[in-house]
Formats: sequence, structure tokens, C-alpha cells
Amino acid sequence: MLQGASFLALDAKGRLSVPARHRESLGADYSGRFTLTKHPHGCLMIFPLNEWEKFRERIASLPMQAQWWKRIFLGNAMDIEMDATGRILVSPELRKAAGISKDTVLLGMGNYFELWDAATYAAQEAEQMKGEMPDVFKDFSF
Repeated sequence: MLQGASFLALDAKGRLSVPARHRESLGADYSGRFTLTKHPHGCLMIFPLNEWEKFRERIASLPMQAQWWKRIFLGNAMDIEMDATGRILVSPELRKAAGISKDTVLLGMGNYFELWDAATYAAQEAEQMKGEMPDVFKDFSF
């Protein structure tokens, strides 16, 4: 399970160091291979390869009405590998799409990561915390 938040900086070449707490399991369980693509909320999704294959199949099977979303998810997908020092390269195109320059937040979302520009994430999180919780939480016990 991929979970937790890490505050990381991209290096000058756009590489992200995978946090040590995730590095070993991602290398062993997923061969250090990932797919990055756009998320509709303005961040990037980073899938371990086997999780990407499941997601890709679900997206590819959507009807024609979802063609533009297929383009967004599948057309922008990039396969990458973690290097020997535990870094992944985030392409300039995807960095630009998510407004990521240097400071980032990497969020474990269960079976994938979200990669956010740190300032964008902080602003959006603060805005969400001001509002009401969605109805799905009405019967949820903390």
C-alpha cells in the first residue's frame, strides 16, 4: 500500500528521489518501473507498472463518450524506470502540465502516487479544509 506524504525537490534535470520508505518495496515488488500521466485535478499520477496496466485497461474499455479522457490519460502516459540511486525522471512536458518547477508533494494514494507542485497542493488542501466534507462521509466514523 502506497501511503503518506513526502515533501521533495526535483533536481535540475527534473529527477525525483523516491523516498527511502517506498524505494525498497517499489524496486522489489514492481521492478522499479512506473508510468506517469496527468490527473484531472492538476497533478500527476505515478503508477507502478502492474497498477498502471489495470488502470489502462479500465480507461481503454470506456465508451466513445470518454474519448477525450482516454486521450488525457493514455495519450500523456510516459513509462519510466527508477535509476540505481532511486530517482525517477519527470518529463518537462508533464512537469509543465502540472505546474511543477521544483518543490513537490508526493502522496501515496493506495495503489499509485500523486505528484503535486507543493504550493498548488497546499492552496488546494487549505481550500478543501474550509468547506464541508462530502456526503459520503456522513456515516463515516473516525
